[in-house]
Parts: sequence; C-alpha cells; structure tokens
Amino acid sequence: MTAIKHALQRDIFTPNDERLLSIVNVCKAGKKKRNCFLCATVTTERPVQVNVVKVKKSDKGDFYKRQTAWALRDLAVVDAKDAVKENPEFDLHFDKVYKWVASSTVEKNTFISCIWKLNQRYLRKKIDFINVSSQLLEESVPSGENQSVAGGDEEAVDEYQELNAREEQDIEIMMEGCEYAISNAEAFAEKLSRELQVLDGANIQSIMASEKQVNILMKLLDEALKEVDQIEMKLSSYEEMLQSVKEQMDQISESNHLIHLSNTNNVKLLSEIEFLVNHMDLAKGHIKALQEGDLTSSRGIEACTNAADALLQCMNVALRPGHDMLHAVKEQQQRFSDLREQFARRLASHLNSVFVQQGHDQSSTLAQHSVELTLPNHHPFHRDLLRYAKLMEWLKNTDYGKYEGLTKNYMDYLSRLYEREIKDFFEVAKIKMTGTTKEGKKFATLPRKESAVKQETESLHGSSGKLTGSTSSLNKLSVQSSGNRRSQSSSLLDMGNMSASDLDVADRTKFDKIFEQVLSELEPLCLAEQDFISKFFKLQQHQSIPGTTTNEAEEMDGGILSRSYTSGGPQTISSEKDMIRQMMTKIFRCIEPELNNLIALGDKIDSFNSLYMLVKMSHHVWTAQNVDPASFLSTTLGNVLVTVKRNFDKCISNQMKQMDEVKISKKSKVGILPFVAEFEEFAGLAESIFKNAERRGDLDKAYIKLIRAVFVSVEKVANESQKTPRDVVMMENFHHIFATLSRLKISCLESEKKEAKQKYTDHLQSYVIYSLGQPLEKLNHFFEGVEARVAQGIREEEVSYQLAFNKQELRKVIKEYPGKEVKKGLDNLYKKVDKHLCEEENLLQVVWHSMQDEFIRQYKHFEGLIARCYPGSGITMEFTIQDILDYCSSIAQSH
Repeated sequence: MTAIKHALQRDIFTPNDERLLSIVNVCKAGKKKRNCFLCATVTTERPVQVNVVKVKKSDKGDFYKRQTAWALRDLAVVDAKDAVKENPEFDLHFDKVYKWVASSTVEKNTFISCIWKLNQRYLRKKIDFINVSSQLLEESVPSGENQSVAGGDEEAVDEYQELNAREEQDIEIMMEGCEYAISNAEAFAEKLSRELQVLDGANIQSIMASEKQVNILMKLLDEALKEVDQIEMKLSSYEEMLQSVKEQMDQISESNHLIHLSNTNNVKLLSEIEFLVNHMDLAKGHIKALQEGDLTSSRGIEACTNAADALLQCMNVALRPGHDMLHAVKEQQQRFSDLREQFARRLASHLNSVFVQQGHDQSSTLAQHSVELTLPNHHPFHRDLLRYAKLMEWLKNTDYGKYEGLTKNYMDYLSRLYEREIKDFFEVAKIKMTGTTKEGKKFATLPRKESAVKQETESLHGSSGKLTGSTSSLNKLSVQSSGNRRSQSSSLLDMGNMSASDLDVADRTKFDKIFEQVLSELEPLCLAEQDFISKFFKLQQHQSIPGTTTNEAEEMDGGILSRSYTSGGPQTISSEKDMIRQMMTKIFRCIEPELNNLIALGDKIDSFNSLYMLVKMSHHVWTAQNVDPASFLSTTLGNVLVTVKRNFDKCISNQMKQMDEVKISKKSKVGILPFVAEFEEFAGLAESIFKNAERRGDLDKAYIKLIRAVFVSVEKVANESQKTPRDVVMMENFHHIFATLSRLKISCLESEKKEAKQKYTDHLQSYVIYSLGQPLEKLNHFFEGVEARVAQGIREEEVSYQLAFNKQELRKVIKEYPGKEVKKGLDNLYKKVDKHLCEEENLLQVVWHSMQDEFIRQYKHFEGLIARCYPGSGITMEFTIQDILDYCSSIAQSH
C-alpha cells in the first residue's frame, strides 16, 4: 500500500500541488467489484483545500487516473455502519449517498480517522460521524504497517512549522561542536540521547530537592481553600438578601404596569370618544338646513349644499372595528339615514317643480320664434338649474334611485318641449323653402299657405325622411329646334309635377342658406344641452358609476331610456359618456326624422339641392367629429349624412337613367343633346358648390359615372340619328363636352377631356371627307384610272400613250369643270353643311375651313399627277388654288 501511495503522490497529486494523507482500497457496494482508491488530500498552497479524490486504474491497467473529487466541506455524514463489530462497509454523504466496501476494516478505520482529524483541523462545519468507535476518533489504529501510515498521516496532518533564526543558530552551534554530526548521524543522535538522559536526571534531582517548598505550597493552598469557603458563605447570605429585594421590586413593577395599562386604556377610550364625536356629530344648523332649508334662493341652496356635504361625510366616515356595535353609533347612523331620505325626497320634489315651472316659462317664448328661423335659447333655464348641480351630485352618491327618477323626468319633459320647438322650427324652414321664386312665381304643387305646406310636409314624415309618395315618371327628352333647345337644358331636373324652368340660381342659393341656417341653429342647441347635462347630472367623468353592478346594461327601446333595479342598487351602463349620449338621444329624438324630412323636401324641390346638402352636412359632421366623434350630434349628423349621400347618388342615377331613355326626333336635326347641356350645367353648379369641400371625392366619382354615361348616350343617339349625320352629332357634342371640361378644369376628368377632343377631331375629319366626297367626280375617276395603270407597272410618263388616258381625253374632262361649275358645287356643299350643323356650337366656319383645306389637297394631288404623267403637255386646270380660296371666302360671306 505504501508503494501505491507513493506512486499516486508522484503521478497524480504532486502535479496538482496536493499532498496525499490517507488512502483506502474500495469498491462500490452491491455491484461487481471494480476496485478503486479513495484518497484524502490537502493542497500545498494556502488557504488549504481538503478534498476526497476517487482514483482508479486506466482500462489498460498501466497507470492511475483521477476520476472524481469532492470537497471535504461538502461531506455531511460519515457512516461506519457498526461501531462494535468489524465491518468493511461505510457510507459517505455528499450531494448524495455513496456506499463503499473497503478491502479491510483496518484501512477503513485508518481512512475515517484521517477524515476526522482533517475535519477537526481545517473545517468550521463539523461532519457527523455515526456508528464510529469513540476510540477511533481519538487516536489512530496501532497495527503494523498501518501504524506507520497512520503516524505518517498524523504527522502530515500537523502543520509544518519552519525553524526560526534562533533555533537554526542553536542547531548549527550544536552541530559545529560535534565533528561527526554530519558524517555519522547515528553517533550524533546517540550523543544527543545521552545528553538528554543526563538532563532528565538533573531535572528529577532538582524536583526532589524542592520537596520542602512543595509542602509549604500545599499548606498555602489549604488555607486558601478555607478562605474560599468563608467567602462562599457570605455570598450565599448576600444572595438571600438580594432575592428578598428582587421579590419586592417585582411587586412594585407589576403594580406600575397595571397603572400604566389603566392610563393607556383611558387615553384610547378618550381617543375613540373624540373620534366619534368629531366625525359623527352634525351641527344643528346643518340639520335645520336639511329639514327646512330654502331651495329657491341662492343662499338657501348654498346652505343646503354645505349641509348635504356634511351629512355625507358623517355617513361615509370609516368606523374603526367595534364601533358599529355601539348602540349610540347605530342610533346616530339611523338618524343620518332619516335625514338623508327626508332631504332627498324634498330635493327631488322641488327639482321636479322647477322642471315644470321652467317649462311653462319656456313655452311662453315659443310664439316669438314661430315666424323666425331661430330656436329658443335655453341658457336662462340651464343657468338657473346649474345652481343645483352640487346637490344633484350629492343625490347621485347617496340615493341613486331618486337621481334616476329625476333624470328620467327631465328627459321626458325636455323631449316634449324640444319636440314642439324643433317641429315648429322645421315648419318655418319648410315654409321658407317652398316660398316664392325669384320671379315671384309659386310652385304649383306647393301653395304659399302654411296649412297647405304643412299638409305637403306631413306626407314626408315616417320612414326616416324618405318620400312616401311615388315620384311621377320622368318626362321623355325630345330633340327640339335650335331656337328652344336651351330652354330644355334643365329638363333632366324635372321631379314630380315641378317645372325645372322655374328653378334658378337664386332659388338654390336661398335653399342653401336656409339649410345652413337650420344646421347652424341645431348645433349650438345640441352642444349647449349636452354641456348642461354633463354638468348638471355630473357625467363628465368617463368611468362606471360607483357602487353599481354590470348585470344588465341600459338599452334604448323606441327612444325611451330604461334601467333595471335590484335591491343592491341600480344597474349601470358601460360609462357615463354612454349615458350622456343616450339622454341626448331621448331628448332630441325628433331631430333626425325632421332633418330627413327636410332633406326629402329639398330633394323633391330640386334634386340638385342634394349637392348643397352633401357639402353642408359633410362640413358639420366633420366639425362635430373633431369635437367628439362619439357624441350624439356627431352620430346623428353622420346618420343624416348617409341619407344625403343616398339622395345624391339617386340624383346621379336618375340623370344617367334619363340619358339612357332619351329619344330623338326624326324630322329635326339633333344639335347639342339636352343631357350634354345638362352635364355642363351640373358640372358648373357642382364646381361652385364643392369648392374646398370635404366630400370632393364623392363628386369626382359622380363625374366619372356621368361623363361615361354621356359618352355612351352620345354614341347611341348618333347611331340612331336619321336626319343628322352621325359624324355631325358626335363632332358637335364632343366639341361641346371638350369646351366644358376645358373651361371648368376638372382634374379628375383630364383623360375624358382628351378623349372628347380626340373624338371631336376624328369625327370632324370623317365628316369633312364624307361630305366633300368627290366634287370633281369625272376628273377624279379619270385620275383614279391613271393611278391604276401606274399601279399595274406602266411608267408615269407612258400613261399618256394609253388610248383611254391620252392628252385629248384629259382635256375633255378638264373642260367639263370650269371655275363657274366649281363655285356652284361648293355653294351647294356649303348649304348642305349649314343644314346639318346647329347654331349653338358655331362650328360651320370650322367645318368649312377644313373642307377648303381638303379640296385644295385634292387639287394639288391632281396637278401633281398631270405634271408627272403628262410632262410638257401644257395642260392645266381651268381654275387655280387662289380661285378656290376666293370661291370659299365668297360663299361664306354671302351666307
């Protein structure tokens, strides 16, 4: 084992700066025996680290290798299994229990002893050694080789101490005194042993010589013991006296504690009484104000408000544990409850009376607004009621049932009052809308009398402002003579029995102003009422009503606000903001139907009024949404805007439908089609209305639909025209469309403008070529034959040798077209073109100039053929280009 120990020290631990102190040959318990060594080591460097290392042979068996190491400080328990009988098994408890079987009991005991010594020397935390003999923990096992190992271990355990300078000097002097100290160490050791024995003998003789002094010392010790006994007796008597004093002091201390406890209890009791008196005592003045306070004067309202706040503070005081069991506290709480109930009932009754009284005062002012397009001002009513705002907040926090009742009563009353005011207001607006026109004429179907107007407008009530009566069928458009064509340009606007000719810019401007005034009057009315509701009913905070549950939400049924109740209190809505909106919906439930009726009336008067209404309504919706997107005003105007947009779309659809149904006269020329002129009127009106408007996108979409429908309808009419050539219909109408789009500069119709110009140009060229035809027919046929011979391969200069196309034949043909005949033919052509074209577009000179250019082009073509095919013949036309220009100019001037 010694050889193995030295080998392990040399090969494994010395390179790691460790010293091997003990070793045991072990194998794991219960498994196939594969021997390994457990080694106890310490590091040579400070601080010293103590480890238990598991070492085993390599698989080849020629050297040892380090497998596992545990720090000794992690060792919790060493279990030797049996402290009496010899047993080679033992357990080491690290992070888990490791069970080992040593090769011999002696090796096991030696290893455990070394572990015990290392624990005692280096570790503060002591390891538990169980089932280990106490003798083994005091000294190492003395047996043979193991004795030397244990001794070496023990010696190794003792910390190495270097010699100091004096000791080194003494050893050197001793060795210098002996010549053979180095050469013969055994002789030197024997010499030192003999000297030590001499010194021991001298020491014993010295002790024996000092026996007398020892006897004297013993006597002194006996006397000292007697003195100690006496002192102990005195100390015992003192201790008895002190015990008596202690008992007396304990009695005094207990008495003082009882006195202190009594004083503490008295102070706490006084504090509780003062708390109850200070927080649950209501002044007599407050009680009188709650019972008899004047709720009509400002001073009385202020006194009642202060008293109500004081009562609420007394009722909401946070009682300490046990207070609610006191009879006086219960009586005071009942008294407060009675006061609260009495004042809440008196306040609710008074406010209901105020609502009724203010209603009578407000109704008396309705007469002065009946003939004006204004709504009554509710500011004085709101100002008077706002004095009770704090009391309403108190009622809301203390008695939500009465607060709820007041809220419903207010809504019921105000909804009737506002309904009367708003209906009268809208009746005035309808009367002003259906009044006289600019020329003093009246609409045949809308008399001036108010009763008749009311009967007319009543037919518009009901289904969200839509017209209940069916609109009469639209008049079929017919093509009229040029003299009355412009008078029919607005026939597309005919709605019902009303004549669009009676409508002019002044009528539409009047409608726009009336509609704007209606919206301008409604907006401040709604905003003022909403602001009052939020202040008076204390609904500014966007949070759930405190002290309520959310089992059932408020719902709107037919415009009536309903709320369910339970014994625990009212059911809540999602937020107070929702409650404001629902109250506004109940109070102003007539606004949306009335607005829809007014919109339907305006649409019936003139479908183009939907343009004004779309712009105005969009602006007011945008303004309301900037203030509060979820408010009643924003929601209501948004709903009405949907109706306005629907009417606008219907107006566009009707125009497109009428374009599709247009019929043309077979006996008169077409000219500018009515729907083309109406598109011009629509676009001009729309551009003036939608200037800087928010809903420009809707107009652009309508433009695209209308212009495409106009293009299709123009094509359709041109194809069906019998009196007027197709090219003329297309040319004149697309020229008119192009001129309209160029003048209005509508950005979204740039591509349509280019298309209209292209169609106008193409059909102008087509008409010119078709109408001009072949004015010199025989000459044209002659040269067509010449060109045919050239195409067959005959050289141009050889064409004159052809019998049918010789110079003599050419001269015959040319003589048939003297200047007089040419001028006559052009004059007939001018008259024909004049019959085809209309006066509105004034395209006669443009077409005539184009025909002149085409005729000159043909003339130049003939001259070129003569020059190439009949060179040197001297043959020329009997008229020149200048003659053609003179003929055309003369014909144009004569007509």
